[in-house]
Order: sequence, then structure tokens, then C-alpha cells
Amino acid sequence: MATIPHSRSPFLHGQWTAADASALYGIPDWGKGYVGVNAQGNVTVMPTKDAAQQIDLAEVVGGLRERGIHTPVLLRFNDILVHRLREIRTAFDLAMSEHAYAGGYSCVYPIKVNQQRHVCEEIARLAVDLGFGLEAGSKPELLAVLGLSAMAGGPGVNGMPIICNGFKDDEFIETVTLATKLGRNIIPVVEKFSELELIVKHAKAYNVRPRIGIRVKLSSRGAGRWETSAGVRSKFGLFVSEVLQAVEYLRKHEMLDCLNLLHCHVGSQLYDIRVLKNAINELTHIYCELRKQGAGLSMLDIGGGMGVDYDGSQSAFPSSINYTVAEYASDVVYRIKSVCDSAGVPHPQILSESGRAMVAYSSVLVIDVLGTSRFDSTPDIAAIETALKAEPEQPQPILDLMGAFSGMTDRNVLETFHDATQARDEAMSLFGLGYMSLQMRAAAEQLFFAICHKVLERASRKGELPEELESLPELLSDIYFCNFSLFQSMPDSWAIDQLFPICPIHRLNERPSRVGILSDITCDSDGKIDHFVDKRIDKKTLELHEVRPAQGAEADGVVGVEPYYLGVFLLGAYQEILGDLHNLLGDTHAVHISLSPEGGWEIDEVIEGDTVEEVLSYVQYDVDDLKNAMRKDIEAACRQGRITFPEGKSLLKYYDDGLEGYTYLEG
Repeated sequence: MATIPHSRSPFLHGQWTAADASALYGIPDWGKGYVGVNAQGNVTVMPTKDAAQQIDLAEVVGGLRERGIHTPVLLRFNDILVHRLREIRTAFDLAMSEHAYAGGYSCVYPIKVNQQRHVCEEIARLAVDLGFGLEAGSKPELLAVLGLSAMAGGPGVNGMPIICNGFKDDEFIETVTLATKLGRNIIPVVEKFSELELIVKHAKAYNVRPRIGIRVKLSSRGAGRWETSAGVRSKFGLFVSEVLQAVEYLRKHEMLDCLNLLHCHVGSQLYDIRVLKNAINELTHIYCELRKQGAGLSMLDIGGGMGVDYDGSQSAFPSSINYTVAEYASDVVYRIKSVCDSAGVPHPQILSESGRAMVAYSSVLVIDVLGTSRFDSTPDIAAIETALKAEPEQPQPILDLMGAFSGMTDRNVLETFHDATQARDEAMSLFGLGYMSLQMRAAAEQLFFAICHKVLERASRKGELPEELESLPELLSDIYFCNFSLFQSMPDSWAIDQLFPICPIHRLNERPSRVGILSDITCDSDGKIDHFVDKRIDKKTLELHEVRPAQGAEADGVVGVEPYYLGVFLLGAYQEILGDLHNLLGDTHAVHISLSPEGGWEIDEVIEGDTVEEVLSYVQYDVDDLKNAMRKDIEAACRQGRITFPEGKSLLKYYDDGLEGYTYLEG
């Protein structure tokens, strides 16, 4: 079997408990109190970080199956969303109180992070209560945000800040101007000088005193995968010289008091707090200088950047962050206050666009394992010996591999591995030249991988693997085929090597006995996950349990496995909206789960995933045309005797049912 190296997993010794599983998968580190493991060995979600209010994920999946909702399924937890927003609000409130900050704070949600209606409606409702806002970066998003703010209602809706980023045309600016006249607290952020000219034009045409923001390009660079989105080479914003031109332009048109907001962008998923400190310091100095020149600035938007600790290491690594929400808030407030106090400038209202930190924790994807592929560690020696006797001339590489397999000891592990590698290479060379039969090539493969298993098992007992053997765990790992599309549900895993925490959601009171990588059901070789979260190491396999045959499968001659479910966590930010239709695998089912007032959990809403018919229509297929073509083809085949009428009827029914069904496997 594909053994787990002892040096990498020291807690796989002794009696196994659910606590061991929690430590193995790093759940306390990346779960941040929202995820745990119960005594039954099932993963639980604690939406309010209260252990007395747990939602058993295995129980939820079982309940959904009884309702006819099959995996893959995305679980959204609105209670986590509420808790997370209140946590950010509390962190800034405490920081402002501690530092005697007088300017106030508002967290603005960029809907590009997750534009799903149910998510945005919940945030808009909370924004009214918390003094938060919304951000739009395109015309469709602007129209959505205006509608969302109207739907949120309440006496505070017109005070809700609405930030408009991205490139804007004449129609966009005119819509913003009219929304200002309607009473919305909407602020277009100038990304290029021509936008400022449009704002002034429409302000005069409609007799409106707009609130204007300007994004400035800082010299401070970002950090992480998106570091080039900040600094002087950033896509958006004005150079300081252009900002000064904008000030004079507004002064000329007697609108300098309308310049209310200064904006910057340091980058997404900032993993190092020092980068943020430097950028905030520079931005605040610019803010103070512009205030002294007469600008009506009262708001400072520090942009996005508050990250998520995906791997749980709390370190300056791309999939982590070396700070907490409380530290982030304290540093932002302290830096802005210090600069403003030194300059004698009133404290501005602080805005941040912390979308990732707001929504990442609220979504979990549950997928099921369909089957596995593995290397057999026990070759059939008798069969190989029989095949050797049938060969006109016994190939020396096969004899060498047989000797290496039977002659390995604890003292000659490395030597045996070297000999086996050379013999395997010689066997492949002979086969390529036509001097070795297919049966002997198969024997060479079986023997080589069996030797590798024995080498890894013996070497692991000694502690750290020698450098030459470090690739063996990955080479010998199983492939677990899972019912999902990486490109639809986890696109950042494929596109930018983003890590997401993954672990079984049940059987955690059992010791995992396999290691493997995960493969999706697309036909693309990139549709796999072979990097997993761990603290500061490149972990290329995941500890997993043996997938058992379905009950009665062998006796009935049925191919199938007992349900084995994995959870993929922290998917709430970007993944749902970036997904594509690779292999025409569409959106998964999405189910909104909340804590029940009576205890336990309840289903708030079920959004069924795409059907085959729907995804075909996305790519301009006419389903009726497809059905008619199949019907005619089946009718012709029946007339010609190639298929019986009952068989044709069954095929047509399968075709029709398939078009109306889920794009994923429902076996």
C-alpha cells in the first residue's frame, strides 16, 4: 500500500482519535474557530465560533441526499457571513477606541468577490446595520449595487457608501450623477483624468454637487500574487503629478470641496503586514497634503488586501497572512492617526474593501469520491516467473528486479533503489528497441513499483527520507477520482496555484491509511489537486482513508463504492464567480444552511445546479433540435434493424432525462 512517511506524520502512531485527525489536517489553524471535529469523527461547522452550536457536515450531506440533493454541493453558511462582518466591525471599533480615533470606519464589500444574489443581499442588509457599504467595478455591478441598496431599505440606506471603481464611460458617470441626485452616498473613484472631466460635465448638467474620489498610484509595492496591481505600474489610478492637476482642475471649476475621498490599492491577499503599513503611511501623507491645499477630503479608502490564512501557518507566505483581523485594524488606525495628528489634520473616515476576508469562510464544497487508482505493492511473483520461463531469452533487467525485490534489507535500501531504477530504465530501453515483450515490460513495472513501496516503508522508519527518496511519496500516491470540476468550483487552484484546505468530512475517528492526490471528472490533465495546505512546506499528497466497496457490491456484481466525502473549505471568495464551463460541467447545487432557533440546523434555501440543457443553451445549442435529430436517428436505426424498438425507446428516454439532469454524476 502507499504508506504515509512516518517523518511527515508523527501523530499517526499509537491510538487514533478525532483530535489526531484535527491536528493532521490543521483544522484549528485554518478553521479559525469556524471548523472542528466532533466525537463521532465528523467535521463540524460552528458559525458563531460557539462549540455549543455545531453543524455536522456529514449529517447535512445525509439529509440532503434524503431530499434528492446530491454532491457535489456548495454549502453556504449565512451565520458565518454575519459573524465575520461583525468581527471586522468589532476589531475596528476596538482599535479606534484604543487609539482615540475620531474619524470612523466603514468596510465596503466589492461584489466582484462573490456576486451571487443571496450573498450580496445578506451583506447589503447587514451593511445598513453595521455602517458598511458596497463597491461596484463595472456597469452591471453598478446597476446591481443600486438595486441592492434599494432592497436593503431602512433609514440608513442613503448613508451607505457606494464606491465605484474601474473604468467609467459617459453613461456610467451619468448614472452615478443621477443616483447622487436620488440621495445615494455614491462616490465615483477617478482612475484616469478623462473620468474627472465627465464627472464635472454631468454635475453641472444636473446641478449636482457630487462626492468624488481619486485613486493615487503609490510608490509602495504590494506583496504576493497580486503585487503588480499596486505601485507605479498598477493598472488603475493617477500619478501624484496627475492628482495635483486634478486638484487644480476642480479648483478652476469651483468643485474642490467635492473631492471627498482618496483611494489606493495595495494588492489582494496581502500576506505581510509590513507592506500595508508602508502603503498606509504614504497614502495618509498625500491625504494630509491635499487637505492643506483645500481639498474637501474626509475619507481615506485603503482598498482591498486583508487576506485569509488558507494554510493556517499565519506566516508571510502567499496562501497565508502574518497578522490577525485585530492586528490589521490596529495598524491601520494607528498609522493614519499618527500621520494626521502630526500634520494637524482631522482624522478621516477609513474605508477598506475587504471582500475576501468578509466572505471566504462562508462557503464549503462537499464532493464525493468515485473511485481510486493505485500502484499494486504486491506483485504476482509466481505469474512473473511463469512468464519468464516462456520467454526465448530471459531479460536481464527482469532478473535484476526480481533479485532486488527479494534481496532488500534495512542496510541496502538506497543501493536497492539505485539498482531497481537502473534495471527499470534498461527494461524500458529494450522494449523501445523491440527486444522485450509486452508481458516482460508489465513485469518490470510491477516489480519496480513494488520495490519502491518497500524502499519507502523501510526508509520511513529511520526518520527523514534521504534526498534521493523525497519524491517517492508523491510517485506512489493514489489518485482519488472525485465528482467535481476544478475549473468550475476551484479555478484559482488551477490558475494561480492557490491552496484551499481539504479534508474528509467523516471517518476522522479512523486512522487514514492512504495518501493520494485528487482528480476531477473533466478530461483535462490539469484537472487535479496535487498541492495541499501545510505549515510552510510544499505538501504534495493528502492523507486519506481506504475507499470501501459499496455494501453488497461484490455479491451483486455491481461496481460502486461506499460514500466517501471530502470538504473543500474557504471557497467563498472569487471561486463561485470565476468558475467556467470546462467540459460543460456547470454550477453545483448551492444550499444555504443556518442555525435553527430550536437547535441544530435548517435549510434556508436550495439553489439547484445547472442542468445539461441549461449549459448547452449557454453555448448556443438548441435542445429541441438535438432531441429531434436523435429521435430521427433512432427511428432510422430501428427501421434498419440495428436496434430494437424497446431499445430505441430506452435510449431516447435516457437522452431526454439526461438533458434535464445534473451536469455532474448522480450514480
